[in-house]
Amino acid sequence: MKSNSDKNNLAENKVLILYILTKLDKSITNDGLYKIISSTNGINYFYFQQTLKDLVDTNLVGYTKDDETVVKITSEGKNAYSLTKELLPGIVKLKADTIFDKELASIEEESSIIAEFIPKSEDEYTVRCKIIENNEVIFEVETFAGSRDRAKKICDNWNNNASELYPKIINLLLNS
Repeated sequence: MKSNSDKNNLAENKVLILYILTKLDKSITNDGLYKIISSTNGINYFYFQQTLKDLVDTNLVGYTKDDETVVKITSEGKNAYSLTKELLPGIVKLKADTIFDKELASIEEESSIIAEFIPKSEDEYTVRCKIIENNEVIFEVETFAGSRDRAKKICDNWNNNASELYPKIINLLLNS
């Protein structure tokens, strides 16, 4: 049996997620939302996922798929938030507001550099490296990698050095 404290924490976490989603003027990934919520109240990943699933199951939050899966608040979620916003303590709301802009900027910067590899067979991989700004792909390169290790190394190198590699690639394309 759940205690009142557990029920209060669950309700508070749900309202906090709805609060953050109402503040967003653009979409956010599941991981990005977790980063903001966990920075605010220290919720663990599994409890966050269960709370988010409860919100999805009750149609207060939904997922959409553009280039990647993103979390969005539904109109029912906006109505529920307006009815339950008093459940969110002022100190939690203040902390969320303080953290929000900093974390959102960090998330946007992280999400603008993407590298992924797709297996074609056991020893063939396609590697795709992208830069996204304002939800638009501004640069994308796709290449072949002969092993999983090479594919992973290319992805890691892109993720860690895209800001240096991108201008070099553009210069090579313009000056050759």
